[in-house]
Amino acid sequence: MRNPRAHGFTGWAAPAFGLICALLVLALASATAQAEALPDEQAADWHLRKETDGIRVYTTEQPGSRFEAFKAVATLDVPIENLMAVMIDPTSCVAWVHNCVESQAFGPGDFHDRFAYSVNDMPWPVADRDYVLHIRTRGERDTGVIVMDLNATPDQRPNTQGRTRVDRSDTRYRFTPEGDRTRMVWIQHTDPNGTLPGWLVNALVIDIPVRSMQSLERVARQPRYQGFRLVWDDHGRLVDVAGPGS
Repeated sequence: MRNPRAHGFTGWAAPAFGLICALLVLALASATAQAEALPDEQAADWHLRKETDGIRVYTTEQPGSRFEAFKAVATLDVPIENLMAVMIDPTSCVAWVHNCVESQAFGPGDFHDRFAYSVNDMPWPVADRDYVLHIRTRGERDTGVIVMDLNATPDQRPNTQGRTRVDRSDTRYRFTPEGDRTRMVWIQHTDPNGTLPGWLVNALVIDIPVRSMQSLERVARQPRYQGFRLVWDDHGRLVDVAGPGS
């Protein structure tokens, strides 16, 4: 955990800043087992809240929650193969997800259905968060679209002392190839289970997807993620992402 005094936050602002950041990072770094509960991507009640650097962030109310869902949309200037190379790398969370300091695969699984464990460093005095993700990936050659659902399964791995396990959030990534670029749609709803008012979290969380998508584009351009290809079966279903020379 970091001490906010090192960043110039003191007095009452220090714990408030730490708690706000913790909840916002928690909202982006976790996912639940109810991805189907996310708002429809094409629903009419999405409201544009921010547009910058080609990234548009929308929000909508989520029934039964004080916290809004968000949808972030952008066309990233990298091929879909690069992005999928990042996504299948269990350590890539550290490079592009805000405050992720540890990430690893664990347990049984394959390309379509696997598990990952990650840790997010929280600003002092909030405890670090860890989370266990059930990641499901599917794609169709006819459309080129690839969809990932990330679902928190907190009981899949024993708790770690000193860390708070994340258990509530829904996330979906949709990738659509557009030549050498990729359209990404990121939909998420999280209830941080905190004491902050919903209006405050809703006002701040719209900035987080922008920074994350900018980082993802930069990371996907790195040499280590070049030269990958998508592998399809005889039925046109995505079965793997193969590395250079494979």
